[in-house]
Amino acid sequence: MTGNNGASNGSIQGRLIAEIRRRIIAGEIAPGVNISEFAIAEEFGVSRTPVRETFKQLQTEGLVEIRPRVGTFVTTPSRRELTELFEMKLVLEGAAARLLAQRGRVPEIDMLEENLRQADEAVARDDKARYAELVDEFHNLLIVGADNHKLEAHYRTLMNQLAYARLVTTSLSQPGRALQSDREHHHVLELILAKDGESAERVMRDHVRASRQALMAGLDAAEKQAR
Repeated sequence: MTGNNGASNGSIQGRLIAEIRRRIIAGEIAPGVNISEFAIAEEFGVSRTPVRETFKQLQTEGLVEIRPRVGTFVTTPSRRELTELFEMKLVLEGAAARLLAQRGRVPEIDMLEENLRQADEAVARDDKARYAELVDEFHNLLIVGADNHKLEAHYRTLMNQLAYARLVTTSLSQPGRALQSDREHHHVLELILAKDGESAERVMRDHVRASRQALMAGLDAAEKQAR
């Protein structure tokens, strides 16, 4: 009997963590917002204990900050933290491009080609929301295609801390960035198909640098508007 309860509690805990993490990453819970422990417990029909454990896990992942006797807040990465996280993104995605180039014609290559076909269409009709989804998919396919579980695990943690879904939208708000980003993705895949791992890594790193520059410009523009 105890085993069943344990499994049930474990699954509730996992579901809570996955859902609150998803909401933060998707921007459904805004940075700086105090997340109500009581409201989450009520919504999921659980006691406050699994909610507290969820907050502890998400704090470990860098998504929330628990302030004793004040509340639990969605974190907002500082400019320095964003720069540091992007430096790690550059290293991991560059390595993924090189590893994928060494693997040959794996299924992820076909999926990347289809991704770029759809991305070209999204850019042509100026559908930034759809293009943002395809950007996320492109990078994800690159990581999965590298077939390195340790690299992928570090990457997932990194992307959670970046809450990248929000950042992509900010980056793509810069004039001409979507078209340029699409071209950069094509160049990376061309080098992967040519099995030129060294060049694929270098060009992928350049792409991440360009994305970071567009993001910072977007953040600067948003700050000026808010003043």
